[in-house]
Amino acid sequence: MSDYKVGIFGLGAMGFGMAGALHRAGLETHGFDINVDAVAKFKAVGGAEGVLDEVASTLDAAVIVVVNAVQTEAVLFGADGIAGKLSKGTAVIACATVAPDFAREMAQCCGDLGLLYLDAPVSGGTVKAAEGTLSILAAGTPATFQKAGPALDAMSAKVFALGDEAGAGSSMKAVNQMLTGVQIAAMAEAMTFGMTQGVAPAQFLEVISQCAGNSWALESRAPSIVNGDYHPLSAVDIWPKDLGIVLDIAKTAKFSAPITAAALQQYLAASGSGLGGEHDSAVAKVYARNAGLTLPGQD
Repeated sequence: MSDYKVGIFGLGAMGFGMAGALHRAGLETHGFDINVDAVAKFKAVGGAEGVLDEVASTLDAAVIVVVNAVQTEAVLFGADGIAGKLSKGTAVIACATVAPDFAREMAQCCGDLGLLYLDAPVSGGTVKAAEGTLSILAAGTPATFQKAGPALDAMSAKVFALGDEAGAGSSMKAVNQMLTGVQIAAMAEAMTFGMTQGVAPAQFLEVISQCAGNSWALESRAPSIVNGDYHPLSAVDIWPKDLGIVLDIAKTAKFSAPITAAALQQYLAASGSGLGGEHDSAVAKVYARNAGLTLPGQD
């Protein structure tokens, strides 16, 4: 096993897969989460032993895989924050989708403590997280990339180096989330529209996946609707947050984003209907309900 030590903070659907990829790459990997069952589960599959206060100062990299900016800041600078426990020169790899200004603020705060902050949101979903084949949209100093390198290599198929300053990674992630969120909602709209014309969801998937209307969102999300399986690998409630960030950025830039705004309303409707914890393909249920349609598995 390598003497490179990683702590991964957040063992949810994404973080657990990323932790597994780090461990399989031969890096000594410590997993931390407020959910003690998740920590125990990771240790059972090879996660390193050790409590945070004993381990933190020995880490080469701290990978933060939480939901949002609030949680990222809490992990770093909250009541039991890790920033003051890490050694100078430790790479802080922050993977949540956040506003670019927040990433720059965290980089400054970490820099003041001698830590190397990498603005590093990820793309690829839970499957690629578990495979160690994520795309990482990263920005930070050359020294930060060098220190974070072994962890980045273990978690990703591609690391996009987007500049020396934090914020550039989060800006690119906002662009990605704009497209992805819109495309999932558009796929749900098209599928349910097809149902009004006698096109069954399974037939929609079979045909459109081989036509110009295909997209990653269709290939990734349409099977869940066809199978009536809304297990939340990526939940509806991710999108009000992420598209909200996109629209906040757009407002600051005085940029009109009407298609994004329309998609956001559908996710808000889904969340407000009690679907927030379901797979994000459940946005199709909003369209189906409004049109009086019955989706697979809803008989």
